[in-house]
Amino acid sequence: MGEKKKFVLKRLTPFMGKKKILLPIALIMSALSAVLNIIPFYLVWVIVRNILSSSSISEVANLNRYAWLAFLSAGGAIIVYFLSLMSSHLAAFHVEVGMQKVGMKKILNMPLGFFDKYSSGKIRKIVNDGAATTHTFLAHQLPDLAGSIVSPIIVIVLILFVDWRMGLVSLIPIVLGFYTMSFMVNNKGKSFQKKYYDSLEEMSSESVEYIRGIPVVKTFGQTIFSFKRFYNSIIKYKDMVYAYTKLWQKPMTFYTVIMESAAFFLVPLGILLVNRGDQLTLVLADFIFYILISPIFTLILMKSMYFRQNILVAEQAIDRFDNLLDYPSMEYNNKNLKPKNHDLEFRNVSFSYESSDKKALSNISFTLKEGESIALVGPSGGGKTTIARLAARFWDVDDGEILLGGVNIKDISKEELMDTISFVFQNTKLFKGTLRENILFGNEIENESAIEEAVDYSQSREIINNLKDGLETEIGSKGTYLSGGEQQRIALARAMVKNAPIVLLDEATAFADPENEHLIHKALDQLSSNKTTLMIAHRLTTVKDVNKILVIKDAQIVEAGNHKELIEKNGLYKKMWDEYQQSIDWKISAEKTLKKDGYND
Repeated sequence: MGEKKKFVLKRLTPFMGKKKILLPIALIMSALSAVLNIIPFYLVWVIVRNILSSSSISEVANLNRYAWLAFLSAGGAIIVYFLSLMSSHLAAFHVEVGMQKVGMKKILNMPLGFFDKYSSGKIRKIVNDGAATTHTFLAHQLPDLAGSIVSPIIVIVLILFVDWRMGLVSLIPIVLGFYTMSFMVNNKGKSFQKKYYDSLEEMSSESVEYIRGIPVVKTFGQTIFSFKRFYNSIIKYKDMVYAYTKLWQKPMTFYTVIMESAAFFLVPLGILLVNRGDQLTLVLADFIFYILISPIFTLILMKSMYFRQNILVAEQAIDRFDNLLDYPSMEYNNKNLKPKNHDLEFRNVSFSYESSDKKALSNISFTLKEGESIALVGPSGGGKTTIARLAARFWDVDDGEILLGGVNIKDISKEELMDTISFVFQNTKLFKGTLRENILFGNEIENESAIEEAVDYSQSREIINNLKDGLETEIGSKGTYLSGGEQQRIALARAMVKNAPIVLLDEATAFADPENEHLIHKALDQLSSNKTTLMIAHRLTTVKDVNKILVIKDAQIVEAGNHKELIEKNGLYKKMWDEYQQSIDWKISAEKTLKKDGYND
């Protein structure tokens, strides 16, 4: 059996910091407000009972003090409840901000592999929406907690005190209402609720990813196919909402009817009591009291039901938040050794992805000397990208070790490792902000000459010159949008400003058009000049001049050597090279045919 979870309030309290006192204040104020809210009903009963049983106007005039007490009690309940809401809202704001701060602090320290598992849409949904959900629970439902406990006790004592016979009868719909409510929040309901929020989270994540991918979708004309995943998530959510609604349909209908039926039980009893000799005026006064106070139970039960439901919602939000941040963290020892040089070595490295029985890499060994370049080629899914990402410690290896300058990368501090390595991946990430801010991202010192040099070497000068505000141009949702190739060149400028001694290139020209591809290749040559370079490429013309080529297939190195040596081996690389040449010849032949037929543009 798993460890029993703490009550949701205890799990939220650590996020409040020094404002933890606000929670008990809110609860105390809520309980006091509940008491003050019930007092007027008792006073109204006293007034009505005395009016109906009074024999003179002077006796009625003496009831003014009860009227004033009822007024003051109702006014006091409003003021105290307002103070309770203020305290709960302040507590809720601290929790919301605290969750977002803790969440982002931990996410910033997550291993890079974390961001392969969780998309940005899913992270945003869990952290931001989860914090907002707990805010709603604390700010609006928390004040009802104390009231939901105190009010029923006071009301039950009061209804049995006024007339135990009518009190017992008035409890019949309340008992039935409690039973119905317990059915609606049973384990089946909890299970449906979890599935419901899972579907909502999936739909939110898919919508964010779909919207971000619209430019690519439109470019390749894959509208229907690309929409399929998003559409399926919408249908799944719709089915879950329908099932969730059907689950509550009958019990909620019965609950609504039964909680409004106090008079149905009280009228027959009142007639019976009068027939048995009870005084009509007193029975009528008691009847009025029970008709007035019965709706309070309906209100209390509804608040209690919504409170229990929102506890489940808040609990699931915290569970998702905790599960997100429970991703296995990297272990950093205190050695903080410095690499002796910038050699990169894999020694008998094996690695499997989480929840996968198949090895992504099996006994990989190679050495990349400082200033040299190695290219990884081979069929898709062979393990090329895994090698590049393990070199940057996206994850830790299962077996073997990776050495940087003769030092195991586990013994190098995170800051030292990140300062030593630059990444240029096929999926470029630019941030909302100016081009200058994007180029300088991660560099604390602004060096104007280094920026200008990086702009020139990355072949980005044309991009900057064509923009009205140059480097101060805002990009993103409120600014200018760049093409895939243009974004890649800005990312290369960022890597050049960083000027790290080791460069990892993963299909940096994958989404570039022919013109941008040529410019990006020139930029890559400049970036990797005199650097230790590990590159992944599908276009084999880009790897002809590297010091060594490793052919990766089925998680292993099947061939190694330079271009000439591998061609002479007549193995997998030779086959890939021949196929690549045939594809180039096919393109050239196709172009000639088009020109021959008059299609010159």
